[in-house]
Amino acid sequence: MGALDLLIHALNFIAPAAVVALVLALASRFMQSKRPPALATIAHAAINFVVGGTVLALGLWWQGADGRMVTYAALVTVMATLQWLLGRHWR
Repeated sequence: MGALDLLIHALNFIAPAAVVALVLALASRFMQSKRPPALATIAHAAINFVVGGTVLALGLWWQGADGRMVTYAALVTVMATLQWLLGRHWR
C-alpha cells in the first residue's frame, strides 16, 4: 500500500467522526436559546472530533474490523452526550 492509499484509508476512517462533530456543533448552536460565540462552536467541534476519533479507534481495536454498526452507535451516543455536557456550560 502506497502513501496515497494509506492517506485515503485514514481519511475515510476518520470521516464519520468529522461529520458528526460538525453537525452536532452547528446544530447545538441553533438549538440553544443562549448561543455560544463562534470560537466556542469551533472548540466544541474539535473536542467532539478528537473524542469521536478515539471511539472509532477503540471500536477498531475491540471489534477487529472497521465499520461495525456497534462502533457507529457508540460514536453517536458518546458524541451526543459530550455535546450535551458541553452545551450545559452556556445555560
